[in-house]
Amino acid sequence: MVNSRTPLIAGNWKMNGLLGDGRARAEDLAKRMQGAANPGFEMLLCPPATLIAGTAAAIEGSGLLLGGQDCHFNSGGAHTGDISAAMLADLGCSHVIVGHSERRADHGEGDDLVRAKATAAIEAGLIAIICAGETEAQRDAGKTNDVVAAQVRGSVPDGADGSQMVIAYEPVWAIGTGRTPTEAEVQDVHAMIRATLAEVTNDATAQSCRILYGGS
Repeated sequence: MVNSRTPLIAGNWKMNGLLGDGRARAEDLAKRMQGAANPGFEMLLCPPATLIAGTAAAIEGSGLLLGGQDCHFNSGGAHTGDISAAMLADLGCSHVIVGHSERRADHGEGDDLVRAKATAAIEAGLIAIICAGETEAQRDAGKTNDVVAAQVRGSVPDGADGSQMVIAYEPVWAIGTGRTPTEAEVQDVHAMIRATLAEVTNDATAQSCRILYGGS
């Protein structure tokens, strides 16, 4: 099968940036993208929720994509401090990250919740970036494939296809630690993720779904 997947570069700003510097950063990236003829890839910015509207204005017409860092699994209601997928779409987002390792660790989010969030994102017309990755202890114990495959199986919504989701492999031990897996190690895990997707969805979805690497 010919690989027709368009490369995606996603920048997660995490809990960083105030209005002024966030807009300046977005404007700078927008100018760079506008100066690139047929770059052959997509670039996605995922600023904190407070900067989404300003970033949307700054990147308008540049070809840059906009995403959220998380969403609630409900479309609305009494969920103080949360943001729905529909709200993100209303602000101009096309993507949303779900199941990031920091959400899993800091907020105790498990695969069932991540799947519910991904489902809500897809229902709102967003592309769900579903994160999966192992800790240092799990890697050292040789459990990388088991852990990541289980997260993919548990987090991918039923019926989702490759145009509705992206899988981000983010080894927890390589986020901000200075430790970096080799290209071969990343490719091995990506191949395992694609095989797992074929099991839980179908071959067409597995081949069309984009898989990212997130880490140092």
